[in-house]
Amino acid sequence: MAIIPAIDLKSGKCVRLRQGRPDQATAYSDDPVSMALRWESEGAERLHVVDLDGAFKGEPVHLEIISRIAAAMRIPVQVGGGLRDVQHIRDALSIGAAAVVVGTTACLRPDQLSRLASQFGERLIVAIDAKDGIVRTEGWTRKSSLGAAELARSVEEAGIGTIIYTDVSRDGMLGGPNIKAVERMCGSVKCDIIAAGGISSPSDVSALVGLGLPNLKGAIVGKALYDGRASLRDLMLAARQNE
Repeated sequence: MAIIPAIDLKSGKCVRLRQGRPDQATAYSDDPVSMALRWESEGAERLHVVDLDGAFKGEPVHLEIISRIAAAMRIPVQVGGGLRDVQHIRDALSIGAAAVVVGTTACLRPDQLSRLASQFGERLIVAIDAKDGIVRTEGWTRKSSLGAAELARSVEEAGIGTIIYTDVSRDGMLGGPNIKAVERMCGSVKCDIIAAGGISSPSDVSALVGLGLPNLKGAIVGKALYDGRASLRDLMLAARQNE
């Protein structure tokens, strides 16, 4: 299972939010490129970059910074936040993103998923952000009528191979992942799942690995790394314990 460090961008800085709330942001660095290089130097094999301002605005805001991050990296960079149409996706890929992550588009316009999947193939990832099993959209600010598992099945039927599943209530809280929700998500589809939200220690990673789910391929980690609660090395060791 891969451990993927997250870089969330807000007002040009590397920040972390609590439960996705923009009014509860903690800034950790005003140099996101240096932060990205740090995670690469510590062994990260992939990086997850989110344009938070883009997610709230509905269009990319930090493409210039993301371009510099991608240019500096030897590892793949997946990018999300505000990618609401085909041109936004193309713009992100054109500046060096290895993959793009769409969330709101998948929920509000599921009829477009098959077309997007055929256009972008494995470079397209869908983010399913949920609270109490119900999907949240537009930077987690709006509650939809869709269940997370229902949307996941639609995503899989459209031919998309990877889903990032985030439990919004756990994100940035350092309280551990929602193990049961991750298990339900992995059981509802066969496509690859990357878990996010609440991972704070090697024991949390071990709990995910211990589920023995063949399609649980990774975990995104943010606040635990930035607060020094866990090292990337220790999290990666926990992820590889059964290899």
